[in-house]
Amino acid sequence: MRPQRLLPLIIATALFIENMDSTAISTSLPQIADDLGVAPVALKLAITTYLLALAVFIPVSGWVADRFGARRVFVGAIAVFLAGSLVCAAADGLGLLVAGRFVQGMGGAMMVPVGRLVLLRSVEKSELVRALSWLTLPAMLGPMLGPVLGGAITTYAHWRFIFLINLPMGLLGMWLAWRHVPELRQPVGPLDVRGFLLSAGGLALAMFGLSAMGRELVPGTAVAVCLLAGAGLIAAYVRRARRQAHPLLQLELLRIPTFRAAVVGGALFRIGIGATPFLLPLMLQLSFGLDPLESGLVTFTSTAGAMAMKVIAPAVLHRFGFRPVLVWNGLVASLMLCGFGLFRADTPYPLMVGVLLASGFLRSLQFTSLNAIAYADVDQARMSQASSLAAMAQQIALALGVTLGGYALSMAGALTGRPDAAAINFTFAFLTVGLVSLASTLQMRRLARDAGAEMAGRAQPGREVAEQKPEPRAQT
Repeated sequence: MRPQRLLPLIIATALFIENMDSTAISTSLPQIADDLGVAPVALKLAITTYLLALAVFIPVSGWVADRFGARRVFVGAIAVFLAGSLVCAAADGLGLLVAGRFVQGMGGAMMVPVGRLVLLRSVEKSELVRALSWLTLPAMLGPMLGPVLGGAITTYAHWRFIFLINLPMGLLGMWLAWRHVPELRQPVGPLDVRGFLLSAGGLALAMFGLSAMGRELVPGTAVAVCLLAGAGLIAAYVRRARRQAHPLLQLELLRIPTFRAAVVGGALFRIGIGATPFLLPLMLQLSFGLDPLESGLVTFTSTAGAMAMKVIAPAVLHRFGFRPVLVWNGLVASLMLCGFGLFRADTPYPLMVGVLLASGFLRSLQFTSLNAIAYADVDQARMSQASSLAAMAQQIALALGVTLGGYALSMAGALTGRPDAAAINFTFAFLTVGLVSLASTLQMRRLARDAGAEMAGRAQPGREVAEQKPEPRAQT
């Protein structure tokens, strides 16, 4: 099999177990909360902790891959993820579950970005959109099967088995990767340990403060201290990075227009999408009274729509180009996300399923476009840095989406004087996150009309697309 197809399929095993695990646990949140003796909304900590671990350790993934070899790091990362899964399966309280999710996040931080890096360095840019489709198509089986499988396991067995079902696929992925993934390396400078501590500490404190907002168990003063301290450490890292010859994250990459649009605009879009796997199962089960299996059968249709789009995404981008797709598709997808809040217990299932199917279709096109345009003008020497920075921004955005969705739900309950499960509260929550996603189109409009023309297969014959490089950094 050609590398353009074989490598994406192998790397997709990592995406499969990660996505299936995340979507399966979202479907089972009410039952896990009941078993562990906590409120369902409090379990957003188990979701945000995983995303936080990703954001903290992703910045070093590119350096680690270049230093020790992509194949070795990729295989080891899958092993760490599976170890975290075993901890989650054995959890007898919220603390151990959160610890297991953190270990999973450590593995995921190396697993997916390093796998994507292998693809970026092994496939020509003109073939990258198609290769990304091959990568994400089987990987989408995880979120498609996750809600249904998680609902069935929770309804007829026990939620702990959710964390065990990814073991066979993970072991298969380790074996295939060791046989076929190339041991790619690049010369790297010394690791900026102080920069890593500043960025990791700042992100951890800021994300903990945001996720703890509105929780009675955490005093408001502690939340404020975490937010201020986190912001201070992040600012200190930015100042340090500007003076380093080999910074942990090359923030200068944000001067590249296509990369900046994908990172900044993509983060805004992902905030809304990141809240959906948290809010939708809660609404279907707590507000509409569906059991986990019924909830999973409804929510999986969104992923089915996403899979259908992966097949035709290259043709759509070739026909219209990146800028129109990112602007208009992002607009409609965000409005449909707001519309989720209009669902009610008596909404006909065919209508609900149709909206979710169309939403998944549009969301998938947006993600494929964002993932490709990010690297349209990045040279190979900086590809690992770009991959790390983009992946970190994605995970922070998804964590913010869960945090914002949970906070909006709690705030709506306080304003209406009704419990969190009331349908009107979910209307407010989906409207909030949907409007944040809608703001992403403002960033996409700044793209040049021919942005990513080479990747979309729209470059004119005999004419090369000019690469947009950042201005040289002043020597200090």
